[in-house]
Amino acid sequence: MNALRPVLVDIGTVCTEAGSSHRLAMWVACCLGITLLLTFGSLIAGTSSVETSLGWLLSPDAQSSVILWQIRLPRTVGAWFTGALLGLSGAIAQGVFRNPLAEPYLLGTASGAALGVTISLIAADASLGGLAWIGKLGVTGAACVGAAAAIALTITLSRGVIETASLLLAGIVVGFLLSALMSLLLLAKPEIWRAMQIFMFGSTDFLSWSSTTLLAIVFCVCLIPALLLARGLDALTLGEDTAQSLGLSLPMLRLTLLGVVSLGTATAVGQVGIVGFVGLVAPHMVRETLSVNHRQLLIGAALCGGALLQAADLLSRWIIRPEELPVGAVTACVGGSYLVLLLWRRSRDA
Repeated sequence: MNALRPVLVDIGTVCTEAGSSHRLAMWVACCLGITLLLTFGSLIAGTSSVETSLGWLLSPDAQSSVILWQIRLPRTVGAWFTGALLGLSGAIAQGVFRNPLAEPYLLGTASGAALGVTISLIAADASLGGLAWIGKLGVTGAACVGAAAAIALTITLSRGVIETASLLLAGIVVGFLLSALMSLLLLAKPEIWRAMQIFMFGSTDFLSWSSTTLLAIVFCVCLIPALLLARGLDALTLGEDTAQSLGLSLPMLRLTLLGVVSLGTATAVGQVGIVGFVGLVAPHMVRETLSVNHRQLLIGAALCGGALLQAADLLSRWIIRPEELPVGAVTACVGGSYLVLLLWRRSRDA
C-alpha cells in the first residue's frame, strides 16, 4: 500500500490540475461571452432609441455605418483594451508588492498624468508657441510624459526598486505632491478646470480607431513580458529569500514588471483619463472565483478588467440617456460597492 501512495498522489495532482484548467477554460469562455454581449449592447446604446439602432444594424446606410462602426464600435473596443491594461497592471502591481491593495496608480502615475495634462492646457492657452507644441504632442502624449516623469521620480526617491516598502512610500509621496501642484495650477488658471474635469473623471467619448489601435499594441507589448515573468511573481509570493534562492534577480524582475505597469497605466490614462478601481477590483474578482497561479491570474485580470470597463461605459451611456455619466464615477461606484461587499463577507466569515 505504501508503494502505491506516490502513484495515487500523482494521479490526484493530475486530476486537480485538469479540474483547475477546465474551470479556468469555462471562466475564460464566460468572460469572452460577456464581452461579446457588452459589445453588442454598446452598439445599440446611444442617443437614438434601441429600435432605431437595431434598424441600423439590420439595414445600414451611410450615416448609420459611420455611427455604428466609426464611433460606437471603436469606443467599446477601446474601452475593453483600456480596462484590460488596467486589470493586467493591477495584477502585476499586487504581485510585485505582495499587497492585495496595490493598484496601477500606486507609483504616482495618475497624478503625474493629470499634472502633465494641466501643464499642456495652460501652455496652449498661454501662447501660440505653446498651442503649436501641444498640437504636436497632444493631450495623450502630455499625460504619458507626466506619468513617466512621476514614475521616474518615484524610483529616484526610493533609490531603485530593491526595497518595496520604500518604493510604496515614495509613490504615495509623489502622488500627493503632484496632486497638490496640479491643484495650485488649477487655482491659478480656473478657466481650464472644465476641460480638466473630463480627464479627472474619465471618459471614453474620444476613443477612435487610431487610439484603439494604440491601446491594442501596448496591451500586447505589456502582456508578453508579463506572462514570461509570471513564474517570478509566483516565486515572490513565497518570500524574497526563497525567490533569490531560486536564482532570480529581484531588482531586475521588479524593474521590468514595474516598467510594464508604467507603460500600460500611462497609455490607459492618456487615452481615457483617470478611471479608478478597475485595476484594484479585477484581480480580486479573479481570485474570488478561481484558484490560479500568476500566469492565469494575469490573463483573467485582463479579461475581467476589459469587461468591467465595457460594462461601466455602457452604464454611463444608458442611465441618463441621452446625456452621459463620467465613466470613472461609474467604476468608482461599482468597484467601491464590490469591495465593501467583499469586506463584509470576510468579516462575517471570520
